[in-house]
Amino acid sequence: MNIGEKLNKKGDKIYFFYDLGRGPGQRPSTGVFIYANPQNQIQKNFNKEALKILETKKSQLTIEQQAVGTPVIPAHKFKANFVEYFEDYIKLNKREGNRHLACYLTKFKAYIKSDFISPVDITENFCKRFRRHLLDTLTGETPANYYARFKWVVKAATKDGYFRNNPTEDIPAVRNPSAALKEHLESEEYIALLNTPCFNQQVKLAFLFSCYTGLRWVDVKRLEWQDLQGGTLITRIIQQKTGKPVVLTLHPIALAILEEVKQLPLGKTISTNKVFSLPTANGANKVLGEWIKRAGVNKYVTWSCARLSFSILLKDKNVDDVTIAYLMGHTTTRQVQQTYKRHKPKDQSEAISHLPSFNIEGFL
Repeated sequence: MNIGEKLNKKGDKIYFFYDLGRGPGQRPSTGVFIYANPQNQIQKNFNKEALKILETKKSQLTIEQQAVGTPVIPAHKFKANFVEYFEDYIKLNKREGNRHLACYLTKFKAYIKSDFISPVDITENFCKRFRRHLLDTLTGETPANYYARFKWVVKAATKDGYFRNNPTEDIPAVRNPSAALKEHLESEEYIALLNTPCFNQQVKLAFLFSCYTGLRWVDVKRLEWQDLQGGTLITRIIQQKTGKPVVLTLHPIALAILEEVKQLPLGKTISTNKVFSLPTANGANKVLGEWIKRAGVNKYVTWSCARLSFSILLKDKNVDDVTIAYLMGHTTTRQVQQTYKRHKPKDQSEAISHLPSFNIEGFL
């Protein structure tokens, strides 16, 4: 292992680099420098400590090279804090626009109530307790998704030598179906909402737009005019989740909503170029609740109901699951079949009307 040195332009500092060859990228900086002509005791002490650091770095890199092709992992490559390993995993596996891994780390740190946990403490029992915590605090697919990503990190750490055996191997990720049946809107309730005034027109138009496009709250909140091209919506936001581009053909009502937005005082003049000017999620849901009551819809409706309603009404018209999944930004039909489905039966009278019917006089 050779260490090279180079004098800076001013001639007052010497910078050190790893001399691995003469090819591109083979002379990386060590990040260490010393004063070429130390002027006082402070600079002399600095040089002494810097050279110690340089020698340590050289030794570590030498050990790393010697360990190549062997099962030995140098001790300096290990992190005493598993949270730091988690953070590094996120940085190395981060995709543009994908904030989910960071959310999983936040949930993990909230559970341990600390920024530090030793890998020694990540035992099978710890993993069981963490999964139980997720199931106790989250519903639907969320606890399974959170724990599955945690398993990814632990599996990677196991391959990196942190664990002899993967502590999550025998603990599967499981979903937590919500006990409450989710509300959705029927066709006639769409019409009722269209015809009912709302004191916040931005919230009304944004919610109806979600009903006709299946966009989530976070999607419609940050929707920009540049995402719209004629009668289509280029859903770059959904694309970040699936990695595949989705182009939605907009329903005439959705197009009419966009034209209405342009006529509002905050229409196309917003500096951020966002389509809708909306309050917080809680504020929007409060406005939504009052508007729903005014429309005579006796249901507990939140913003997520728009996406659910979009899927259910399409299924009612016999649109296939593959198409619905595509329109909602999913790569498989699993979510449509498990989550975005009718949780409550439609009108029972209409259902039983399909049974055989005849004149029963004389048969009783």
